[in-house]
Amino acid sequence: MKINLKLLLLTLAFSVGAKAEIINHKMQNKLIPTYAHNVEVSEEVACTFHITPNHNPKVGKSSLAWFSLTRKGGKTIPFSECNCQLNVFTEPRNPESKPIINPALKGIDAEQYQDIPGVEIIFPKAGVYDLEIIGSAKDGKSFKPFKFNYSVTVSGG
Repeated sequence: MKINLKLLLLTLAFSVGAKAEIINHKMQNKLIPTYAHNVEVSEEVACTFHITPNHNPKVGKSSLAWFSLTRKGGKTIPFSECNCQLNVFTEPRNPESKPIINPALKGIDAEQYQDIPGVEIIFPKAGVYDLEIIGSAKDGKSFKPFKFNYSVTVSGG
């Protein structure tokens, strides 16, 4: 069975209530690697999130977090066209909480994606963090402003 992973991810990204997708393929009774990404949808923008290694970051070690943004209809939003900002909060979080870090996003290439927002993060201690990415179109009109939140559990070294 042949499946176009990009088409499948875009389809899932715009499914109502899509929170996470895990795709396992079996071929000739052998398990092929699993791809796991968290997907959120906000009006006309979908965001696929991944953090290394395998959504299991460790305290004091560099983790690459990336966000693939897609317009309704499947067109990718490059980092160069987005005013994007990342805020990292510790959990539990209340409305007055301030981010512990605001790492500067940059355009990166990851997996099959090019020029997507990404950043290396070093988490200071074990626990649960909220990664909040907010953005708007640089031209002010090609897509509506968005905000996505992803919960990340960081384990000890």
